[in-house]
Amino acid sequence: MKNYKYFLHIFFFIGLLSFVGCENDLNVELEDDDDLLASDLFDGPDAYKRAIAGVYANLSLTSLDGATNSNITGLDPGTGQYMRGLFNLQNLATDEAIWTFENDPGLRGIQRNSWDANNVLILGVFARATFQVALANEFLRQTTGAKLDERGVSAELREEITTYRAEARVLRALAYYHLMDMFGRAPFLTENDPVGFVEGPEYLRPELFEFIETELLEVQEDLLDVNAGAANEYARVDKGVAKMILAKIYLNAEVYLGEGNDRYADCLTTCQEIINSGYSLVDNYSYNFLADNDSNGAQNEIIFPIVHDGTTTQNFGGTTILIQGQVNGNTEALPTGESLGVQSGGFGGLFRLRKEFAELFTSNPLFDNDNRNTVVTQDVVLNEDGTVDSATDRPIEIDDITDNSTGYLIAKYSNLTSNGMAGSDPVFTDTDFPMFRLADVYLMYAEAHLQGGGGDITTATNYVNLLRERAFGDTSANITETDLTMDFLIDERARELHWESHRRQDLIRFGLYSGGQYLWAYKGGPQNGSSISENLEVYPVPEQSRATNRNLGQNTGY
Repeated sequence: MKNYKYFLHIFFFIGLLSFVGCENDLNVELEDDDDLLASDLFDGPDAYKRAIAGVYANLSLTSLDGATNSNITGLDPGTGQYMRGLFNLQNLATDEAIWTFENDPGLRGIQRNSWDANNVLILGVFARATFQVALANEFLRQTTGAKLDERGVSAELREEITTYRAEARVLRALAYYHLMDMFGRAPFLTENDPVGFVEGPEYLRPELFEFIETELLEVQEDLLDVNAGAANEYARVDKGVAKMILAKIYLNAEVYLGEGNDRYADCLTTCQEIINSGYSLVDNYSYNFLADNDSNGAQNEIIFPIVHDGTTTQNFGGTTILIQGQVNGNTEALPTGESLGVQSGGFGGLFRLRKEFAELFTSNPLFDNDNRNTVVTQDVVLNEDGTVDSATDRPIEIDDITDNSTGYLIAKYSNLTSNGMAGSDPVFTDTDFPMFRLADVYLMYAEAHLQGGGGDITTATNYVNLLRERAFGDTSANITETDLTMDFLIDERARELHWESHRRQDLIRFGLYSGGQYLWAYKGGPQNGSSISENLEVYPVPEQSRATNRNLGQNTGY
């Protein structure tokens, strides 16, 4: 079904045996690298492909022993999954979603913006991202020219390894990007540091920004060209992925580097390069979030997917928790597990929508015809023949977070294919998580233009209207050039990109996250929301991490 997914799963378990972290706060034991890697991991021409797959797999999997285990000691397997952690910190701490079971460790602090440096969800993200750096570093250590000479690697294979090394550097840059964005600082380690625990120096945002930019520019010539939709290269890092991370850091440069240090011109130029690379929008918006989004046309739009397969990449994060969590707590009412291609129960009733996000679709009849609108406002029960048995309006307000009969629901992600077939497993999903999509590039171009980055208003408006025409099926909701404003864009980004782990970053960049200018339900704690401090625009460095690396400082206010 998904060739690269199988490849990724098989070799994760081999590769990760050797790539156990270089960070002591992960509390994992490192085997002797030369004895283990030389004799076991790099034996045979396919060994290097196996090894780089182990680096990729950290984005999907949590252990050598299946979904119920974690290779990071002290972390629940779900809590420590890369994409689940990203969703928690980038979406759950905003106006988009509410987690019903608020007594789960760390959840109340995140969704009410009252976290501290001992929050386990924050530790999960910091640990998993630094583990990703460790994996990439070890791959790079084991593929130097000297190491390849020792093993008598052929010239032909060396060309492939050059590409793998470039991919590893991008995956490392991605992890540092997430650390820079969410924490503002990180321990800095590369392949040039010794194996084993190192109290790496601390890099703040300016140093991280410079490193990420330099790395991504340097590796361009060694990466694969963009080959959108090619099945044999699906989910691999290519030039488009590197450019996407660059566009993201350029768009947010004033957040990372301070006011007056904008890079909007670079963002716009990079976005145009991505747009010209061969990606294309899939005709149906929903195809981006279905179980066959690797083959239904969405693979031409998704710039970088995090792969999921119900049989071979089982985990309790990523799209598994997103889809399971969308299931109605009332198992007879839509969306049921069956309607989403998963079993009912489990995580059912986990997620609901905060009022302010729901109203982006429900407050204007225009968006009744927007196919991005999967907001569920009623508990609809169907008869066996598919006709409506009953329909009860759900209240938009969530007066009691523990009562999952209140608040609107959503059905954006599904474990059904575009042909209506269920995924390969009723618990673990086949739906890949679209970390980066072409649609985001169109919106970034428009924003960079409005912020003085160049380009022209006609092109920017046309890019936005490509998304609107897909969403509405015609030109009826197209905007004019005068409609294209920053206020329009922040709402349109939410309608197009909700639940894709961009919202916190967007609200901060637009000046709407901290303070009291924009309130949402349970922001800062109370149901009607309250102003929150500016220091919450970055998360604290986990105390457990600081205890094992004395070079790590702490962000203001923690």
